[in-house]
Amino acid sequence: MNVLALETTESAASLAAFRDYNLLLEMDLDSKQRSAQSLAPGVRELLGQVGWRTADLDLVAVSIGPGSFTGVRVGVTTAKVLAYAAGAEVLGVETPATIAAAVPGEVQDLSVVLDAQRGQLVTQRFHRGPDRRLVAEKPWQLMDIDAWLSGLGPGVAVAGPILRRLADRLPDHVRLLDRTFWSPRAATVGRLAIDDHALGRRDDLWKLLPIYFRRSAAEEKRD
Repeated sequence: MNVLALETTESAASLAAFRDYNLLLEMDLDSKQRSAQSLAPGVRELLGQVGWRTADLDLVAVSIGPGSFTGVRVGVTTAKVLAYAAGAEVLGVETPATIAAAVPGEVQDLSVVLDAQRGQLVTQRFHRGPDRRLVAEKPWQLMDIDAWLSGLGPGVAVAGPILRRLADRLPDHVRLLDRTFWSPRAATVGRLAIDDHALGRRDDLWKLLPIYFRRSAAEEKRD
């Protein structure tokens, strides 16, 4: 199975190609360009490097958010167009789960945090289960930054892109993971989608939608 994975929810977007469970190539997109500018050329370059045509794709995996409005929208739209053109299947993976899946195996309790602007963040808690996988305790939620900081219990580990701004505000009893674990990666999106596909999960190409933490400022202003 040839799998293309897209991660565009953050400014540092990435792509990955798998054959079955084997990672063939992961590639970072130009962080100086918006995903709308760099994604299509990046996909062409990646496919060229692994020797695939669009028609060779069997599964397109994509991070569906929450995250950057434009990045999530561009990523999901591109994934759906590619899957339709190739006659491939498509699977969406949520951003907090992508970050959680890549943290060190000794982490037992994890809080993933994403920047939601306006003094808020998106957060989701994970706990390592009997199968050694981090499992979400409940759906992600939108929360004020100060409320999240005050609610962090002893021993919990934290990861997420917003920590670039919040790391120095964390309580001493919280474990700050290395910054290499803060951002979602396309390779992790691909691995999660391949696992889900093996378990029989499928997304409807016509119904797969981006996940936003709130309506855009333009939408709120319009209303």
